[in-house]
Amino acid sequence: MDISVVIPLYNEAESLPELYAWIKRVMEENHFSYEVIFVDDGSTDNSWEIIEGFHQKSPAVKGIRFRRNYGKSPGLHCGFQRAEGDVVITMDADLQDSPDEIPELYRMITEDGYDLVSGWKKKRYDPLSKTIPTKLFNATARRFSGIHNLHDFNCGLKAYKKIVVKNIEIYNDMHRYIPYLAKIAGFTKIGEKVVHHQARKYGTTKFGLDRFVNGYLDLITLWFTSKFGKKPMHFFGLWGSVMFFVSFISLLIVLGAKMVSLMAGMPMRLVTDSPYFYVALTGMILGTQLFLAGFVGELISRSSPNRNNYKIAEEI
Repeated sequence: MDISVVIPLYNEAESLPELYAWIKRVMEENHFSYEVIFVDDGSTDNSWEIIEGFHQKSPAVKGIRFRRNYGKSPGLHCGFQRAEGDVVITMDADLQDSPDEIPELYRMITEDGYDLVSGWKKKRYDPLSKTIPTKLFNATARRFSGIHNLHDFNCGLKAYKKIVVKNIEIYNDMHRYIPYLAKIAGFTKIGEKVVHHQARKYGTTKFGLDRFVNGYLDLITLWFTSKFGKKPMHFFGLWGSVMFFVSFISLLIVLGAKMVSLMAGMPMRLVTDSPYFYVALTGMILGTQLFLAGFVGELISRSSPNRNNYKIAEEI
């Protein structure tokens, strides 16, 4: 099979008939063998009935229906598990992504050899309240991930080699960072294509401004786990040791200053009268705790069932 199109959706009944007809026309014009996997994320409208109608007319249409609303990442994860095409393409169901981009995305994967191609909605039809946070978010994502050639990490229109989607795990709200997940898994040939962005035709967006806050938190989590997930001692042990050492030196300085005062015949005062004594002591305690946290994390990591789960590209 040439292409699998994975479409997560939530309450998009109005746009589904037009979207599927558009995808079907593009596939037939380019003579692709294909499947369309709709993932209904607990819709409360008649989206699922429409998907069932598509399947009755064509076996190329497949569907997954969640019992409740889980989010976009679980939808993509389940769609990826079932995808059979050599190239997997994701798009949103709100008609803001154009299926006319599919042939060129397919060519970039199969001929140019990209592992992943991400769309870039260079000209957007979103309000400033959405576009400005999006620009800040993408700038931060480029900085943390090291993928400097991508301008739109969160674009729903992407194309992948099949092997990529079978070797990454999308959870929580990590769909925003699929290029980063692919890079961590060893797929480093990541490209970008300027795609046409259409104004929403039906309904309203299902995402609020809280996605930007959650997005930053997820980015920090992904960066930290990718860097120190299998070696937590390298972070906690290092900074715990540094904090303990600096605090210990500070404590020696406080004690030394007290000894100098006594030798100089200055009025006798207790060491504990100095606030710096407590600051240094607290620093030593925190440093010890950080070190122990790293040690415990290292033990947990070594006992983890996936501690040696490495992605193998080829075997002989």
